[in-house]
Amino acid sequence: MRYIDTHTHLDFAAFDHDREAVLQDCAHLGVERLVVLGVTADNWTKAWQLSQQQPALYAAFGLHPMFGEQHRTEHLQQLRQRLQDCQGSEKLCAVGEFGLDFYIEGADREAQQALFEQQLALAADFALPPLLHVRRAHAQCIATLKRFKLKRGGVIHAFTGSREEAEEYIRLGFRLGFGGAATWPQAKRLHRTVADLPANSMVLETDSPDMQPSFARGERNSPQNIPQIARCLAELRNEPVERFAEQCWHNSCELFDWAETPMP
Repeated sequence: MRYIDTHTHLDFAAFDHDREAVLQDCAHLGVERLVVLGVTADNWTKAWQLSQQQPALYAAFGLHPMFGEQHRTEHLQQLRQRLQDCQGSEKLCAVGEFGLDFYIEGADREAQQALFEQQLALAADFALPPLLHVRRAHAQCIATLKRFKLKRGGVIHAFTGSREEAEEYIRLGFRLGFGGAATWPQAKRLHRTVADLPANSMVLETDSPDMQPSFARGERNSPQNIPQIARCLAELRNEPVERFAEQCWHNSCELFDWAETPMP
């Protein structure tokens, strides 16, 4: 079986001591392509360098709402320039990670909304899929996406919303990212959502090194967990893992406009 991890932070220091070994093991496990998402202006260069050094890695750049205090007005122009400089490379696959996070205590919702819309505009300008972080803000996110009417959908990362919210995103052309959260036995509502969703709406992710699955409680999360996550999700859907994994592969390739056959 073959897999794509659509959401990793392999550039983080947690992987500095064994990143090469992790990627070698991923290749052995069938995790053939992985997306590394930038979250601040400071880590775009490392994400890009890794994508150039490692055939399996692809890069996305964004300004994450959880790091609002680090973002500066000039970073938006720098993001545009970065996207322009990398435009045309197969290694640039998306704009992200960005979005809305109203769970943050004292969140400046107006500032988040402005930054969200400015990055959606960049995704539209460069015809790239947006990879979105949305926490306690689905209604606002959906309303904004309806206004923007993007020609190219993206991913709602780590989706844990309702079935109704899922349907809204799917109508807007978005896929839903599922990883460790759905493996926890107490996530009953999420289990029902995973079971009911159309097969073409889902992609696999880890958010490594964060969002550990239940079978890796207390450990660093890693793309190496993708095959077992896929087995857990397939079981929730009562379908063969081979069919589920291949559908997720197809969905991810379609999303990023990648060839489905192995790249040389």
